[in-house]
Parts: sequence; C-alpha cells; structure tokens
Amino acid sequence: MDFNDTPEENDFRLEVREWLKNNAPKEKKAGGYDSIDVQESALARARDWQAKKAEAGYAAITWPKEYGGLGGSSIQSVIYSQEESKYNVPTGFFDIGLGMCIPTMMAWATKEQNERYVEPALYGKEIWCQLFSEPSAGSDVAGVRTKAEKDGDDWIINGQKVWTSGAHFCDFGIIVVRTDPTVPKHKGLSFFFLDMKSPGIEIKPIRQISGGSNFNEVFFTDVRVPDSQRLGEVGEGWKVALTTLMNERLAIGVPKSADYSSLTQLAKDVILNNKPAIKNDHVRAKIADWYVQSEGLKYTKMRSLTSLSKGETPGPESSIGKVVSAPKMQDLASFAMDLQGAAGILNDPDMSLMHSIFQNQWMSAAGYRIAGGTDEILRNIVAERVLGLPQDIRVDKNVPFNELADSR
Repeated sequence: MDFNDTPEENDFRLEVREWLKNNAPKEKKAGGYDSIDVQESALARARDWQAKKAEAGYAAITWPKEYGGLGGSSIQSVIYSQEESKYNVPTGFFDIGLGMCIPTMMAWATKEQNERYVEPALYGKEIWCQLFSEPSAGSDVAGVRTKAEKDGDDWIINGQKVWTSGAHFCDFGIIVVRTDPTVPKHKGLSFFFLDMKSPGIEIKPIRQISGGSNFNEVFFTDVRVPDSQRLGEVGEGWKVALTTLMNERLAIGVPKSADYSSLTQLAKDVILNNKPAIKNDHVRAKIADWYVQSEGLKYTKMRSLTSLSKGETPGPESSIGKVVSAPKMQDLASFAMDLQGAAGILNDPDMSLMHSIFQNQWMSAAGYRIAGGTDEILRNIVAERVLGLPQDIRVDKNVPFNELADSR
C-alpha cells in the first residue's frame, strides 16, 4: 500500500486545486438533491457547475476525449473528487446518469445515438435515471416482471419500477424488461433507453421517513419505445445490465456521516450516572470499536486507491467497504440516540443535541444497506468471489420464468 501521490498524481492534484480555487462557487448552496422539494434553483446551480466542469474536462475524467472526457485514469478521477469535496458545490443530480447510464450507452448504443445523448448529459443539459428495481425484484434484478411486447417497429412496455432515484426530474432513463417469460429469468430480458416524458409514464415520489423524497415509483401503461432504442440483442438484456451494475459499484457509495469523532463529542456533553458519558467504560468501548472499523475502512480504501494508481481495477473485495460502513452508520446513530435518553426522539435541529445529526443518520441509514446491493448480496459476493466459498443453491436455475412460483 502506498499512501503518497506519485509525482504525476501530485502535479494533477495541484492543477485541480488551482482550478477549483478559481472556479468553485463560494456561496452556500440552498437545498439539496434529497430535500423534500428538489428546488429549481438548486438544479439550476447544479447545471451551471456541471457545465463549467465539463468545459474544463473534469466532469468525466476517465471518459475518452471523443466523448468530452480527459482520457485520464481512475486515480485522477479520485483525486479530483477528493479536492472537490472540500468545496460546497452542488452534487448528486448527475451521479447516476454519468456514473451508470451514459457508460452503458457508450458501451452498447450506436455512434449516432452517443453523439446525440452523451454531450448533453455531460454538460448537465439532460439528466438520466436507472429503471431496474421493482416491488418483487430488488436485489434479484433478473426477476423483473415489467414486460415489453413487440408491436411492429416498437415495443409496448407495461409494469412498474420502484426506488428510482431522481425520476421526477430526469429526461431519459435506461430500463431492463422481460420480453420472453418462457425461458430462464436471465435469458428473457431486453434492455432499452427511453424518454421519461413518454405518454403512459406516471411518476410518484416516495416520501421517506427521513423527510426526503428523491426515490420514486414509476408506472408504465402502454408506453411505446422504438426498437432502435434497444441496447443489445433481444433476450440478452442481462449482458447489458451487467455493464450498468459493474459501473454502479463505482458510482454508488455510502455518504459522509457522523462517525466516532462526533460520538465522542456527544459523549462529552451527555451526563450518564452523574458523570460525562465519555467516562463510562461501555461508551468508551463502543467508541473504540467504531474507531477501529473507521480506520479499517480508511486503509481498505487506500489499498483500492493504490490499485487504481498502479492502473489496476479493484475487484469484488471492494464490496467489503459497504458491508461494514452502512451497518456502522445505522448502529452508531442508534447508540447515539440511546445515549441522549428521551431527547433522542427529537428530530428538530434547533432543539436536539448536535442539531439532530444522529437522528437524521439513523432514519437514512437503513436505505444505504439496500441501495447498490443489500448486505446479504455483498456478503455473498465476498464469500463466493473473494473467499472461494460454495455458491448459494439456486432453485430457479434453468427453470422458465413463467414456471416459477413467484412469477405469477
């Protein structure tokens, strides 16, 4: 493991620092990606910042130059993200589109289609979403029931997607649907991209316990999509979906959260058994546990960064980061709320200790244990692909989808 930039990486970091110093907005951002109303002003600011980054080549560092990228390395992209995180810039609106949707388009769409769609997405003029999860197909994406039936040169889509981030402000989306229920579930899928303003699409935001409403239900009623917007061959949509899912590992991460340092501060302020809670042996042991986990995550991430710096691609072992960090988010917040006693139920930032950061984290954390792969899925990846343990038994293997009990 190497903790230092190479000379070339250091030069790039200095270049990025100088550009951000001269171009990053200085004012405080109003609203955010997951606020209960996605303000038009927040989106407008995000579009402006995205266009400025794209013009400088920093919006998609690893993309080929022909698509507006720098043709740079993954470690350069990481360096830019590290430096940008020091500034209060609007983020979030374009992560899924540029991290998952457009890379899928670049891999599978025609040259003409990429010429049409890539640049507007890169510059923030058009926003994309990913339509995969369904009420009965979350972690098991191949179990989707939303169907598409051929009608001349078009396909007619009927069904429902759920937990679609940002669908309510997106212009386009990528979608995996079932086109043949008579073959095993991975074989009967096809993949399309579509206009989110198409007739027959109804979007309903889901109001979450955390107060956010960024997730959506999306309903499709006789939505017509041209066959020219199919990516990959009919029945081979799973191959295309894997491209998206592999990019998802890099695009989706656990957000910044209150950690052991915040808990330490809380423990100094809370009185437990007539003494500051920080003097309690059980409290100190819990803080020490989360400190060890945080340090382990830090060095695991550094190991991945070292691989990127050497031009290597981190493998399935990267899944361990989310396996540890998402539950830690939830458990630490729960402990902090318990430590506050009755005051732990307060979610008013003006009334609760430390401006309710632990309450908000606790309500949001459960979702991060699902998004981008559930705990169970990620543990299976580590077990099977890193440790070489036997695969789970699959009773649905080689069984036609319409003969599965849960497909009816």
